[in-house]
Amino acid sequence: MDFRQLRYFTAVGELRSFSQAAERCFISQSAISHQIAKLEQDLGVKLFDRSTRNVELTAAGERLMPVAAEALAVEAKSREVVREPRNRIRMTANMSFAAQSLEAIAAVRETHPNLDIEFVLRDFADRMAAVTSGDADVALIRGEVDRPGLQSVSLGTQDLLVAMSRRHPLARSGTVDLSALGDYPLLLPARHSQVLIHQVVERAFREIGRKVQLGPPIPADHTASLEVITRPRAWTVLYADAAGGHAVAGLRLLHETEHRLRVPVRAVLSPALRRSVEFHDLIAALRRSNDAAGDGGAGRG
Repeated sequence: MDFRQLRYFTAVGELRSFSQAAERCFISQSAISHQIAKLEQDLGVKLFDRSTRNVELTAAGERLMPVAAEALAVEAKSREVVREPRNRIRMTANMSFAAQSLEAIAAVRETHPNLDIEFVLRDFADRMAAVTSGDADVALIRGEVDRPGLQSVSLGTQDLLVAMSRRHPLARSGTVDLSALGDYPLLLPARHSQVLIHQVVERAFREIGRKVQLGPPIPADHTASLEVITRPRAWTVLYADAAGGHAVAGLRLLHETEHRLRVPVRAVLSPALRRSVEFHDLIAALRRSNDAAGDGGAGRG
């Protein structure tokens, strides 16, 4: 008996299929059948009842399943403890952070080649749950976080870009005044799905003593950039790094003149995170990437 045979046995027992177990283990069906037969011969018992349509564990097979799982766990643990220790930081973010995060990760890995940095895509709620539980060390967010036990560090701010049709009356220059935008309808997704953007825009308009003119909410299955193309007197706002992927003919991207449409970018930290030299270098690289991401984007069409 060896660990390989136990691994094949467990796969067949879980899937109730030799063909599916073979796919999981990346070997041929005949090879997995041969190894299971050798295991049965070694143990002197029949582990599976096979028919043309069904594969079921025998009573002996049922008893072996938990023991095999324990043995395979011991094997994995044995390999882990003898492996050379490596530093690891687990990050989580959504897709709009991907480009700047990968740039920062690449820079840090050049300085710390023995550092493992995991990057996992999650929505906001899952990011907060991951850092709270310790499943992730760092979560990247826009906005603020106010949750017991969680700390965060600033990575800077990002401008929201104003997006409008090239036929819009204000689309002629590289920047646009917020007061001028107040005369035209703003198209955004429903507030519950974009709370931060709604708050940033509303606060900016309060600062100039005006109220934003909201148009109808953008449906969940529509994109803001295409909505303003079809409504050339409307406008919307996009995150600068996300806007980089909107190569839409007829679309104009502008900065607001006074930079009032700004969102904070933060790294939320797990309470269990060890703040190592590598961690501080990663935060510094993320800040540099965020600054670079915030500089671009205006005037693309």
